[in-house]
Amino acid sequence: MPRVLELFAKRGLVPTRWHSDVTGPKGRDLAIDIQVDGLDVQTGDYIARCLRQVFEVDTVLTSQKHVGQQSVGAR
Repeated sequence: MPRVLELFAKRGLVPTRWHSDVTGPKGRDLAIDIQVDGLDVQTGDYIARCLRQVFEVDTVLTSQKHVGQQSVGAR
């Protein structure tokens, strides 16, 4: 976990959500879900590439959350 968090911390980014679970046979794997508000696509892609190079990291998935605007009713 420290190697994962380091990639965000050295850029001054604080995850808004961090959830981790011990998984796999005999509890030897770790699944981590991280969310960062306001992260631009290029930086997110770069961090994902860096994470894929971390020893024993198997899979890195990325996604974007789009929040739609609510329409305001006519007065």
